[in-house]
Amino acid sequence: MEEELGPEEERGDISLGGMYSEYFLDYASYVIMERAVPHLGDGLKPVQRRILHSMRELEDGRYNKVANVVGNTMKYHPHGDASIGDAMIQLGQKDLLIDTQGNWGNVLTGDRAAAPRYIEARLTPFALEVAFNPKTTEWTRSYDGRNKEPVHLPMKFPLLLAQGVEGIAVGLACKILPHNFVELLEACICTLRKQKFELYPDFATGGLIDVSDYRDGLRGGKVRVRANLEVVKSKLIRISSVPYGVTTGGLMDSIVSANDKGKIKISKIEDNTAEEVEILVHLPAGADVETTKEALYAFTDCEVSLSPNSCVIHEGKPHFMPVTEILKNCAFQTKDLLLKELEILLGELNDKWHFSSLEKIFIENRIYRDIEECETWEAVIQAIDQGLKPFKKLLKRKVTEEDIVRLTEIRIKRISKYDSFRADEEIRSLEDRIDETEKHIKNITRYAIAYFKSLIKKYGKGRERKTEIAEFGVVKRAAVVVASETLYLDRKNGFAGTSLKKDEVIEKCSMLDDVIIFSLDGEMRVTKVADKFFVGKRPVHVAIFRKEEPKVYSMIYREGRDGPYFAKRFKAGGVTRDKIYPMGKGTKGTRVMYFAVHDSEEESSENAVMIHLKPALRLRNVSRLFSFGEIAVKGRGSKGNIVTKLQVDRVVRATTNDLGAGK
Repeated sequence: MEEELGPEEERGDISLGGMYSEYFLDYASYVIMERAVPHLGDGLKPVQRRILHSMRELEDGRYNKVANVVGNTMKYHPHGDASIGDAMIQLGQKDLLIDTQGNWGNVLTGDRAAAPRYIEARLTPFALEVAFNPKTTEWTRSYDGRNKEPVHLPMKFPLLLAQGVEGIAVGLACKILPHNFVELLEACICTLRKQKFELYPDFATGGLIDVSDYRDGLRGGKVRVRANLEVVKSKLIRISSVPYGVTTGGLMDSIVSANDKGKIKISKIEDNTAEEVEILVHLPAGADVETTKEALYAFTDCEVSLSPNSCVIHEGKPHFMPVTEILKNCAFQTKDLLLKELEILLGELNDKWHFSSLEKIFIENRIYRDIEECETWEAVIQAIDQGLKPFKKLLKRKVTEEDIVRLTEIRIKRISKYDSFRADEEIRSLEDRIDETEKHIKNITRYAIAYFKSLIKKYGKGRERKTEIAEFGVVKRAAVVVASETLYLDRKNGFAGTSLKKDEVIEKCSMLDDVIIFSLDGEMRVTKVADKFFVGKRPVHVAIFRKEEPKVYSMIYREGRDGPYFAKRFKAGGVTRDKIYPMGKGTKGTRVMYFAVHDSEEESSENAVMIHLKPALRLRNVSRLFSFGEIAVKGRGSKGNIVTKLQVDRVVRATTNDLGAGK
């Protein structure tokens, strides 16, 4: 063996430990910098950046076969076509930068995309607007030196937080959860205005999310994500969304596994998922639907925990950076890029104005005739320069030899058809654009804010938050719960509940519902449905409180025992359970004289009442017509409008005859 390798001094001493250390560090650095962790500048990994650059290179407005894009990207990415194709599929499924055509798979079911030769793609208008500008891009040579590629794209949008990213490197991992498109842009505006903001994840798969331990996306934090579970009937639960990162197939497997282990009881499960998730869980006889619902969250993938780890490449090395800090960097980077674009545009406009003015002087003053007898090129340059001398003070910068050369290239046909009036119009138009650009540069922050607002206006439709933020202290009710109980009311004794079977029926409900109560003394309270709870004697209104179906309330009340009478239209708004909200000032002796509930503002505006006053000396008209359409809908805390300071006997709903007499 030694004879084959040669003498040790000829081949040199190599330490095995040193070799491992050097090679390992090189490999670890390569994986971190070039494969697993995104760059803060554009929020992209190298393969994603190269795919987008390749698509921009092929962009002609039409769809390209994904196989063609993959092949073109291999000029820049020194790895196999499979890795490029997989990365492109993931980008396309984000539905942000790539406009897809064909079967691109399904993030809900986990179905794979068709082969690259069967599907097509092109850049979205949004991507073309925010991700590319060769004038502001820093370039480098590709791995083989034949082409140039961007160091990072001039991204004018917090793409990293919008798409989310996950990567495993050597010695560290990266997991940034996706956030809402509109909320990110609004946060950028808040950053430039030096206002505070909060950012929480939002998933295309929908569902519910608990962000109480998010910790701004740093290590150690976590979020819990739940599917939407809807009780269709006593023996059927519908699952209408899946948690982020879970497929319908995986969710069903986890439910079947929990059933096999005896943690839950189901009779069968059906998957009707197509464009939207629909999994039906059928329960056997004797199974309690609410208990099963809680067990689905506890023992299956209907609830999952996600641990973010916000890591990015910044200034040539990995940084663990909070989500809000990433957003601020993106906002200020966008501002800097917009400033650079404006400065480049201003330079181009000034150059255009300079040459347009030179051309006008050259043609209108017939300076071109001065070169007819010149025999050398130097003489031509000198003759034109001499002819321009009296007019140089009208220009904004010095006339260079390059400018004079450009004048010599003007064709005779253009000189003969030169329109002085049109030239003046073009110069004035350039001056207006120069003034506008200079104004934007001076007010760059305002310009950047307007840019973010324009992105919201153009691309924000349909990108509203899909994941509902909630706290999972107890089992969270689904977005829509089919009523399985009945709420009863005992007005005489002031109690309500599901166990008061012989009293007045209010409406169908669930044990997860809330009840809204308006008392005779002008107070509002929201409490949870129970077997029996106190609502106060002779309440004016008791009903199930559904936030997703906001009602409009009309009310006339007396402030205190002898105070004036006020009318108000209002919505309940956000409430804290079991907190008492006074409808007026909360004066002792306040009394509600009239109360009505409406499904819409239009319906409430048509409501009219007849106010009957107590007879008094010199009081001729003891009945007055009042229309609630005369007052605006405000919050529940508003005092309302004064109706009368006289004593009121009663208030009743106006009849058709009353309305006719009022007119």
